[in-house]
Amino acid sequence: MTVAKETVRDEREQYAFHDDITYLRETKAGLAEATVREISETKDEPAWMLEYRLRAFKHFESRAMPMWGGDLTKLDFSKIVYYRKPSEREEKSWDDVPDQIKKTFERLGIPEAERKFLSGVGAQYDSEVVYHSVREDLQKLGVVFMGTDQGMKEYPEIFKKYFGTVVPAEDNKFAALNSAVWSGGSFVYVPKGVDVPLPLQAYFRINGQNTGQFERTLIVVDEGASLHYIEGCTAPNWATDSLHVAVVEVIALPGAKVRYTTIQNWSNDVYNLVTKRAHAHAGATVEWIDANTGAQLTMKYPGIYLLGEKAHAEIVSVAVASKGQHQDTGAKAVHLAPNTTSRIVGKSVCKDGGVATYRGTVRVAPGATGVTTSVRCDALILDEGSRSETYPYIDIQEDDTSMSHEATVGRVSDDQIFYLMSRGMTENEATNLIVQGFLEVFTKELPMEYALEFNRLIRLEMEGALG
Repeated sequence: MTVAKETVRDEREQYAFHDDITYLRETKAGLAEATVREISETKDEPAWMLEYRLRAFKHFESRAMPMWGGDLTKLDFSKIVYYRKPSEREEKSWDDVPDQIKKTFERLGIPEAERKFLSGVGAQYDSEVVYHSVREDLQKLGVVFMGTDQGMKEYPEIFKKYFGTVVPAEDNKFAALNSAVWSGGSFVYVPKGVDVPLPLQAYFRINGQNTGQFERTLIVVDEGASLHYIEGCTAPNWATDSLHVAVVEVIALPGAKVRYTTIQNWSNDVYNLVTKRAHAHAGATVEWIDANTGAQLTMKYPGIYLLGEKAHAEIVSVAVASKGQHQDTGAKAVHLAPNTTSRIVGKSVCKDGGVATYRGTVRVAPGATGVTTSVRCDALILDEGSRSETYPYIDIQEDDTSMSHEATVGRVSDDQIFYLMSRGMTENEATNLIVQGFLEVFTKELPMEYALEFNRLIRLEMEGALG
């Protein structure tokens, strides 16, 4: 084996390993009302949350599977374990996290990243948050960053005011599933006028076989405040399916600025079916920077609802689909107020028979005058067996709207490959460089450390080393 292949294998192991641990508690495989009650009882939740869960479960049972998007016919809910408790409680010091779990996050580089360039870190392992911490100076300013379960108990007024208001339990079948069995996630509150200078990061790790991970993230950024929240995800590769069904709710109150960055790198046995949405009030800006690699099927369309005048939405969505993968991704911008603006950029790369689908929506409601919006989606296909699809949906119900839409589909140029190879590159190195240039619209939006990490993921994907 060549040195290069050894290096690729070693780098892949950074994400693909799994731990053999004994869980403190786990539900039986399969989903029933008793499962929902068991999860709520284990967490010692208030009565209103149990009622919310049960209502969501009934909706999940009654609602049909979506007939659009990726192939969900092989998804078997009866084989999933819906709750696994890996540790006793959420810790504020890495020294208190159980050794084996701590070693996992050290191997993934999370504590080191926290020390170097983050305002705080949360870490979830299967169903529970095992660690959450935020810088002391930000705590003194009133910044809250903790697990969602803790947020419900320690900040009940804020939590209950906003929970489920952006993504109702009845929104779609998978939002209902999350609402019924949710566990973990991040609860963030930034007080009025507070600027969080460095990003907060949450990292979600699936470890157990046939595990379902159902984190629920609620972010409230008050008037004139600002926040950059970064989310990362990985899982080992099992021979059987795992399920990731998250819900993210972001509330940007008047004049607030929020950036939500996701770099997801699931293994090829994961169904990644999530609902992520933000409300932008008057003068607020919400930026959603979203990247997807890995997973056998991803269905994810970050949405921003512009509720107040002069609110602004920016969504950059990129996806890389390789062998056995379908990336069904996109974005939504819904203009409900006058003089609002939005920009959507979608980029996809597919190789080795992968399928990349862009599914986007722009809607301008009656009375939302003076709207300016633009959409650009570009696809790069690297071989004959791969496929790219585009399904834009534009619904403009107000004449006073400025709208632009561009879309391109292309292949890597033989001339470009030949030129780079004539300068000493291998064909794979040349292709990788072209792909990284194609995705630069995403990487230039990242902090330097994350741009380097994302480029490394792309290089591993091009080598066929992920999944």
